[in-house]
Amino acid sequence: MDSVLVLDSLSRSFGVKRALNDLSFEVPQGEVFGFLGPNGSGKTTTMRVIFGLLTPDSGEVRLGGKKVTKDYSKHFGYMPEERGLYQKMTVEDQLVYFGRLHGLSRENARTKALHWLDRFGLVGQAGSKIEALSLGNQQRVQLVAALIHDPQVLILDEPFSGLDPIATASMAEVMHEIVKAGKTLIFSSHQLDLVESICEKVAIIKDGSLVAYGDVDELTKGDDLEIELVTSSFDLSWVSDVSGVEGFSENDGRVRVRLLHPYVSQDLLRAALANGDVREFTFRKKKLSEVFLQAVATKSASEDSLNEMTSPLEEVERA
Repeated sequence: MDSVLVLDSLSRSFGVKRALNDLSFEVPQGEVFGFLGPNGSGKTTTMRVIFGLLTPDSGEVRLGGKKVTKDYSKHFGYMPEERGLYQKMTVEDQLVYFGRLHGLSRENARTKALHWLDRFGLVGQAGSKIEALSLGNQQRVQLVAALIHDPQVLILDEPFSGLDPIATASMAEVMHEIVKAGKTLIFSSHQLDLVESICEKVAIIKDGSLVAYGDVDELTKGDDLEIELVTSSFDLSWVSDVSGVEGFSENDGRVRVRLLHPYVSQDLLRAALANGDVREFTFRKKKLSEVFLQAVATKSASEDSLNEMTSPLEEVERA
């Protein structure tokens, strides 16, 4: 699939602090893309460079093959983690106001607002005040505000923050609706289970550098030396008796077995069937949280020393 957004060798410093370090990755057209990193990794700086609000010291951002400048802000929609809705305004008036800020006529802004409200099942709330809406519906209105000017790329910062499970599921559906409408969606979140279930591709950064990038299915693909199985057998001593088993652990009824060689899986399956009903037997897949932790875990001794000397309050930029 073609890339709509390309970050090419971005570097950016604030004084002596290097916030971005030769950062490069591509965002495919028409996908939900996860942009991840620990606090202070450079995510916020990257977003500001993407919008054209910050100029990189070197490198460039390209949207649709053209270099992004300040004039390209109209092509991006942004929903910040800190929401900015006026609680006393009605939903429709609020959205028309944001549309006007983006240069739309009043009638055009109203038409677009009602279109997206209808798509998200909120057109009946157009005359309600923001303060009367649930948090989940307020999030939807905030999304419409980010979409009102018809951007190519929508960037969401912690879109699930503060939502209960029902509202979270609803927000995930809305995000896929946006992609179906032809938009490209980038979102940043610390809720990695949600990122794993929603995103096709992710980029993980640490200290302004790319440390992992690719399809979620590829990044989380396990090796052929770990098996997860669910069995009716309460006594698991038989697992250790299988030749070629390095070790095993059990948690909440799921048994994780580490093998010395891939072919041992067949012997393990035969032994499992001989000792009870086998409800599940699969090569273990990594969680995205494991991939994330492995990617950001490596630290040099010099980094440790610097972190000991520097208070978080002294950081030039936190992302």
